[in-house]
Amino acid sequence: MYEVSVIADFSSAHFLRGYMGKCENLHGHNWKVEVLLKGRKLNKTGILLDFKQAREALNNILWALDHKNLNDLEFFKSRNPSSENIAFYIFRQMQAGLKDFRGVSVAKVKVWEQENSCAVYYE
Repeated sequence: MYEVSVIADFSSAHFLRGYMGKCENLHGHNWKVEVLLKGRKLNKTGILLDFKQAREALNNILWALDHKNLNDLEFFKSRNPSSENIAFYIFRQMQAGLKDFRGVSVAKVKVWEQENSCAVYYE
């Protein structure tokens, strides 16, 4: 099995509904996101997926989140925009964005809301 990862970031605001503490108030983060991709076969060039293509796919997803109040986005109207749910959202969006790359799938997504705290989603 081969794995490659790309890292990007975005800035946004959110608040956690039903949370008893400071995070129930609107606040912002500079989020860091790492996407780990996996596959069993390399292409004829000897790569799993060009890093440029992987970064492009991730940046397209993050563009929709950047400088937004995440609570206003449709996906997060029925679920809190926690780091865990953001990781899940990005995982699903990356999966859909990679459907044209046979044999490449998302292994996991890590989302940091600060330097020393991250959440991970994988299946």
